[in-house]
Amino acid sequence: MLTLATLSLASLWLPVLLAAVFVFVVSSVVHMVLPLHKGDVAKLPDEQPVMDALRASGVKPGHYWFPGVCSMEEMKSPETQARFAQGPVGYLILRQNGMPSMGKSLLQWFVTSLVISLVTGYVATIGLGTEAAGDDVFRLTATVAFLAYAGATVNEPMWKGARWDVAWRFVFDGLLYGLATGAAFAWLWPAA
Repeated sequence: MLTLATLSLASLWLPVLLAAVFVFVVSSVVHMVLPLHKGDVAKLPDEQPVMDALRASGVKPGHYWFPGVCSMEEMKSPETQARFAQGPVGYLILRQNGMPSMGKSLLQWFVTSLVISLVTGYVATIGLGTEAAGDDVFRLTATVAFLAYAGATVNEPMWKGARWDVAWRFVFDGLLYGLATGAAFAWLWPAA
């Protein structure tokens, strides 16, 4: 029976931090230098009347589904079926008024990457010991991080009608982030 030398999550603070930094740098290159995501979101044709209508309706920031239904019984009603057939059908996300804060969003992204790296490190402490080979460390941590970064992106096309090509680009991003995370952990894995 193989006995793993115990490894504490605290001993992984440096690879956790560096993995988050690597992901932050890779995502900056992907989103600011490469044209990969340039066409992900389209502008509404003749958007001003739509914006005026939303403003006049008094709708607040949040997530909306339209035509909105509150129950399966309502979903089955002929009136609701007609509204779906007539369209449009979609999801709408409204933010607070004003320019989005890039600094706040980037900080939230870094914290998210830090949490994913921390969870990845935690999983690695369960499955690997200090004697683990670099390729084993890389495979496990890259896989866990990939699942964390890319797993949820395929829900958007399935449930909300987002474009599959956009989702696959975000899955590709998740692969890059997973590889960056795996590299940080393999490089800085504590020795026995």
